[in-house]
Amino acid sequence: MRKDEYGLSTIELIVTLIIMSMIALGGMMTTFQVIRATAQNDSHITALQQVQNAGFWVSRDTQMADNVTADNLSGTNFLFLSWTEVDDGDNTIDHSVTYFFDELSGGIGKLKRNHSSSVGLNKETLVAQYISYDPVDPVNTSNISYSSPSLTVKLVAIFDDASETREYQVSCRPKL
Repeated sequence: MRKDEYGLSTIELIVTLIIMSMIALGGMMTTFQVIRATAQNDSHITALQQVQNAGFWVSRDTQMADNVTADNLSGTNFLFLSWTEVDDGDNTIDHSVTYFFDELSGGIGKLKRNHSSSVGLNKETLVAQYISYDPVDPVNTSNISYSSPSLTVKLVAIFDDASETREYQVSCRPKL
C-alpha cells in the first residue's frame, strides 16, 4: 500500500475527505435551515405585531365610545365610533373616530384611523399595515360586527408567507 509523506494511505485520504465533506454539508444545511426559520419567524412576528396594534387601537376607542356603527359603511370605511368627553371646566367635547382601509391591493392594505373632535382636532394615524380586508369575503378576511354593547373585531394580517388572525371582543362604555 502506497503512503504519502504523512503516512496516510490513499484509502485513508479518500475516507477523510468524504467525512470532511459530509461534516461541511451538514453545517451548510444547518445554516440554511436557521436562516430560513429566522425569515419565517420575522414574517410571523411582523404579521402578529400588525394585528395586535390594530386590536389595541380599536379596543381603546371602542371602550370610550357611546355610539358604534359597524354596518352599512361606505367604501373602505371599517368602523365609526363617537363619544362625548366632559373636560375639567364642564365643557363637552365631541369625538369621532373612523377606521378605514387605504392602499388596498389584492385585498391587503393599511388600516388607518381618523380622529376628529369639536375642538378642532383632525388627525389621521396609520394603525396597522398588511391587514387583509375584502367586504365580499368576511369569513377569510378582517370583519366586524356589533351587537350592543359588544363589538367583535376579527383582524387578519398577511405578510410574505405568514398569516396571523386575532379576534377581539370589546364592550362599549355604558350610556349615561
